[in-house]
Amino acid sequence: MASSQAMSATPRIGSRLAASAGAFGAVLRNPALRRVELAFLGFNLTEWAIWIAILVFAYGHGGSGEVALVAVLQLTPAALMAPLAASFGDRYPRERVLLAAYLLQAATTAAIAASLLANAPVALVYGLAAAATTAITLTRPVQAAILPSLSRTPAELTAANVASGSIETTAILVGPAVAGIVLQGLGPGPVFAGAAALSLAGAILVSRLPRTVVPEAGSRRRGLRSAIGETVGGFTMLAREERPRSVVVLLGSASVLWGALDVLLVILAIDELLLGQSGVGFLNAAIGAGGIIGALLTALLIGRARLAGPFGAGLLLWGGALAAIGLLPLPLVALLLLALAGMGRVVMDVAGRTLLQRVSPDPLLSRVFGVLEGIDNGSLALGSLLAPALLAVAGTRGAFIAAGVALITFTALSWRRLLRIDAAGTVRPRELAALMGVSFFTSLPGQALERLAAALIPVTARAGTQIITQGQLGDRFYIIASGVVQVSVDGAPVRTMEAGESFGEIALLHNVPRTASVAAVTPVELLALNRHHFVETVTGQPSAVEAAEAVIHAHLDHAADERR
Repeated sequence: MASSQAMSATPRIGSRLAASAGAFGAVLRNPALRRVELAFLGFNLTEWAIWIAILVFAYGHGGSGEVALVAVLQLTPAALMAPLAASFGDRYPRERVLLAAYLLQAATTAAIAASLLANAPVALVYGLAAAATTAITLTRPVQAAILPSLSRTPAELTAANVASGSIETTAILVGPAVAGIVLQGLGPGPVFAGAAALSLAGAILVSRLPRTVVPEAGSRRRGLRSAIGETVGGFTMLAREERPRSVVVLLGSASVLWGALDVLLVILAIDELLLGQSGVGFLNAAIGAGGIIGALLTALLIGRARLAGPFGAGLLLWGGALAAIGLLPLPLVALLLLALAGMGRVVMDVAGRTLLQRVSPDPLLSRVFGVLEGIDNGSLALGSLLAPALLAVAGTRGAFIAAGVALITFTALSWRRLLRIDAAGTVRPRELAALMGVSFFTSLPGQALERLAAALIPVTARAGTQIITQGQLGDRFYIIASGVVQVSVDGAPVRTMEAGESFGEIALLHNVPRTASVAAVTPVELLALNRHHFVETVTGQPSAVEAAEAVIHAHLDHAADERR
């Protein structure tokens, strides 16, 4: 029995991996996604390299206490500014905001490099480091918000998220290791100079992205007060909606552990394992190495309808592996456990961010991810503050155990809520296929298609049933799933329609009464879309409007020909 189950599972895994490879290929063939992901690679290398460099610099200057202080000094303003900065991604074209973010990162990291090479006062170095970290907080929310607009299918969006997770993992492996080598030989100044060059390269890449629709272009206002008010919209939505709030809280709780780990790994490498300053980079690189395996596993998430299981499993592995380090803190064991933790972290991050994209409204998406970025930075700061207290009370081993067990417990308590989130964010393959058969929906980004698929209402009609009546107000758009219907104008039949065809768009888009009657010739199954969902989605994409108008003209011309 077990062997037959294994044999039947093998083709499923193989087919899913093949689909994953196809989705990755689609990401590579999409020029906009390719540029965004390449720039994101440089961003992550920059983020990790400068983080390790400033922490090692702080440890050499003032010990573990100064490491925690510098972490908090960097993360606190970043946490406060991230939601406000990310709101610009919902007020202005996201490709422009992303370009500005990369240019700002290049400027701040170059300033740090200059101050270090000039032996500037330590306070100035720390202040510039805080400015650089704050600048960096703008990139990730806008990156997450722009991916749905650039992705053409839901599978491509998941693949883009998987690619982003793989890039982050690669950066965790490469960034700290390179930073450790450069720190050992040249010091922190050259690390920041290299980071500035990578940020500038990212700016060049994203400068050629296509224009995206501004979610709130019609109501965009100027001024700091309005920006703050719009930023509050992200918090308000999260306070009102349990599903995205729960994902953000769980990701934030994982970041508390990550913040504590930033301090704990410095102490573990230098004081406990006696690996020296470069050991800090190598321990972080071990997390990245495990994340490479995690990235391979996340390829199996592409096309997966439910993501709560992988999300929860990633959280548990992230916390459990770090807790286990406290049981046996030996160099090889620590490296292996950190690799397992990195694997769990990548799975957690990709599944969690994809869930958040599925259950958050697009007009607020940048702000939602801005809130997440702010909470992440605040949680990292909180973890950095808690780490010295844990070390003082429980020692290095006890601190690892306590931090890991806390995340495991919180995840277990949130499991039922996770399952509810999953049900709301489930992809509906049948409905998606029906939408993709309608010409003016094919140009919509993957996330918009997922939302429409979730909004479709199944309707059945017996033969002879009148589905819509000429002259009445239009309230729904219909896709025929099965059966045959007849279209009549002024009582005269003009055409029949079958499965895969659609009707009802004229009254909705032109805001006029129904121009024809439609009745079921055979028993029919329909998928209906309410007026506000249809109009909001189609009119938000110029290409969809053009395709819909072409269909409308074709229908009207056909009806006119039939009446002649």
